[in-house]
Amino acid sequence: MKVIIIEDEKPSARRLQRMLAQLNLEADVMLHSVEESITWFQNNEHPELIFLDIQLSDGLSFEIFESVNIESAIIFTTAYDEYALKAFKLNSIDYLLKPIDEDDLELAVEKFKTRIPKQEQVVLDFNEIKNLLVNPLDRTYKKRFSVQVGQHLKLINSDDVECFYSENKGTYLHTTSGRNYLLNSTLDQLEQELEPNAFYRINRKFIVNINAINDMVNYTNSRLEIKLNSYKDNQVIVARERVKSFKDWLE
Repeated sequence: MKVIIIEDEKPSARRLQRMLAQLNLEADVMLHSVEESITWFQNNEHPELIFLDIQLSDGLSFEIFESVNIESAIIFTTAYDEYALKAFKLNSIDYLLKPIDEDDLELAVEKFKTRIPKQEQVVLDFNEIKNLLVNPLDRTYKKRFSVQVGQHLKLINSDDVECFYSENKGTYLHTTSGRNYLLNSTLDQLEQELEPNAFYRINRKFIVNINAINDMVNYTNSRLEIKLNSYKDNQVIVARERVKSFKDWLE
């Protein structure tokens, strides 16, 4: 069985590849962007099964289907919330929430193996799914966070957060007043909870508030260094593969 993985985070792709190997599935091809995937599908025999991330480094993975007619079975790997997942349920698509659980992966693979013959599969309306994900009518975003301060709980409004960052296996928020607070959430969870017009994940360790950006400087290897108003503890660098989407986000 030919299997490929489309995932922009290479460590996540390699982890999924190892997990599939334990299920006796070889995923020798790993693609990391919309552009790379389109080129590959145009020049290669299509696989029987695709593990597909939604948000790639250069856009939504649904853009692949706008350029290439793909009939492969798909199991989505996603960090989107339950509202967005209704799209998959309505269209009979298998999906796995990140971080992927081994048991959930095995069940999804078994579901694929026992699914109806290809010629009887339901035709999926990817535009409908895309619209549900990009323009959810009832979508609300997190406006405040509770943090522990000694024996007390303190509420911090999202507008007062300069950035979120991970350090020493912990996740922290940094306020406009220069204070750091430990959170119970992960950056993956926060990325889905925050207002996307105000917050952007520039790399695996940082999510920044657009209103906290003081300056942007070209950095080595086609990256960008972000200067925030008060956060000075570490360099804040936009990952090379996210520079283009980051610039688009700024506009």
